[in-house]
Amino acid sequence: MKKILIVSGHPDLANDSFANKIILEDIAKLVPEATIDDLGALYPDYEFDVEAEQAKLVDADIIVMQFPIFWFSIPALMAKWMEDVFLHGFSHGSTGKALVGKKLLLSFTTGAPAFAYGEAFPVEAMTKRLSHTAEFTGMEYKGYLWTDSVSYVDRANAEKIVKMTAAAHDHAKRLAEKLKSLA
Repeated sequence: MKKILIVSGHPDLANDSFANKIILEDIAKLVPEATIDDLGALYPDYEFDVEAEQAKLVDADIIVMQFPIFWFSIPALMAKWMEDVFLHGFSHGSTGKALVGKKLLLSFTTGAPAFAYGEAFPVEAMTKRLSHTAEFTGMEYKGYLWTDSVSYVDRANAEKIVKMTAAAHDHAKRLAEKLKSLA
């Protein structure tokens, strides 16, 4: 069985998330062999244990980056994690081969509905940075899973909560199926 690392880039999954929290709770049950790396819980001060994070990446065969889209990009916590952990000589450069051959899958949510990302700024534009990172580091980019319309602010609306909860559970199911197909 391939080793799966799921890196959660939500800065406060426990207290400030709706869909991502459900997705990761479900994944822990659906894919119990996966390691979930909750960056927000481990590093609320954004000061990473670089060696520990690099060791997790080295040990993994499949890396999932799980996050909400904030302002058309990945959360600052995940961006800083990449800046601090994906170092020259580790992930890239003439001696940086630690990620070569690993599979990278993106799994993310947006609060806004799909139509909000239309032609002006399609979802693919938000994932370019990460697909290029995969290419640059020798990882195999395996695409993305996306669930829209799961806004944290809608959690006070009972009707929307039902829809968002179902969408988050469905996302987790699709993610589990995708991981099994990659393993």
